[in-house]
Amino acid sequence: MATKFRAHETFFIRKGWLSKGMRYVSQKPDVFTDKDDNPMDVLGIGANMVKSLRYWLQAVGLTKEPKTGKKNQSLTDFGKLVHENDPYTEELGTLYLLHYKLVTDEEMAPSWYYFFNRFVMKEFNKDDFVAQIQNELKMDGTTVAIRSLTDDFACIVNTYVPRYKSDPNKVSPENNINCPFGELGLIDILSKERGNYTYKKSIPMARSFNPWVIMAVIAEQSNGREEIALNELLSAEKNIGKVFNLDSICMLSLLHKVEKLGEIKIIRTAGLDVVRVLHKRSFIDCVKKYYADIEETNS
Repeated sequence: MATKFRAHETFFIRKGWLSKGMRYVSQKPDVFTDKDDNPMDVLGIGANMVKSLRYWLQAVGLTKEPKTGKKNQSLTDFGKLVHENDPYTEELGTLYLLHYKLVTDEEMAPSWYYFFNRFVMKEFNKDDFVAQIQNELKMDGTTVAIRSLTDDFACIVNTYVPRYKSDPNKVSPENNINCPFGELGLIDILSKERGNYTYKKSIPMARSFNPWVIMAVIAEQSNGREEIALNELLSAEKNIGKVFNLDSICMLSLLHKVEKLGEIKIIRTAGLDVVRVLHKRSFIDCVKKYYADIEETNS
């Protein structure tokens, strides 16, 4: 496993951060590194938040930085599409795609990757998560400070559980620091006894997905193969089942929506349980189709 634990500086993504980041990166690629123009003044946020935003933009796949030389940021192809079509990241499909990019990047967001792809407990608390990820890291010969893992867990929870659920006493309209990913409903609070919170992974509503979002993930994860087993879609790391917490019923209903687009055929005969991909499309093609589709729906 990679080493970018706690790279968020304990700040989860705040409402408006990603749109501000995309806007500034597109205008000023050295916004995070300019020695003359203080990034805190330009972005209007504190030093640690600047580091956090710089990290988050890359972790959700919107921007990239070169490994060597000047660390100027630029929008990725995906970032350009989001910036052009949904600059304020308000569409649910955009949030699902950003979430997908985040939880499949083992290098940039190892705790997120582990939580969605490998951590199999459906109901859990902080100690369960920390103990299991520590075991996994030990097997890889990696040691990570417990504080980094507990901070990552707290940040995962704050990313997906809206504040009105986790801290109802502290929520006021002026203090709107929810993470937009809370809208996806992927983690919920099961119980809170004496300050000990137990959480659960929640299955999102099938109707909350645009089928092109599902197709984008299938296209990227199929690696050009024409047939993919249903079981792989459900249980392979980085695929739709794992990243979106789907069970087989929810997944099938989503696959039927994608089938109606004419993109796949579900084959469940002669002992086969597979999806046949009917058109060779890239992740980016599907994202373009998604934005064209919602524009048509909204017009």
